[in-house]
Amino acid sequence: MTASFKTPPPETLAAEILRQTAKSGPGKSICPSEVARALAPEEHWRSLMTPVRDAALALQRDGRIEILRKGKPVPPEAVRGVIRLRQAPEAGPDRSAEE
Repeated sequence: MTASFKTPPPETLAAEILRQTAKSGPGKSICPSEVARALAPEEHWRSLMTPVRDAALALQRDGRIEILRKGKPVPPEAVRGVIRLRQAPEAGPDRSAEE
């Protein structure tokens, strides 16, 4: 295990969450571990789980994603345990074309 791995900044984590949720498509969700695995070497992805969850909470507060528990959106104060992430309905790819 190398000690040289650094946690990416929150902006990088947020950008990867948005990229993956957009790629998955409307109504589809991703696991936060997919984001961590995309940004860290195999032996370090687990260390990114808390920062990824924190970035997801910030994106949720901005209305850019939804955080799901048991398949249903939950408010920030109810986020605990196993979660999934998906695009907020109004954050879909067609919205920017309408504005």
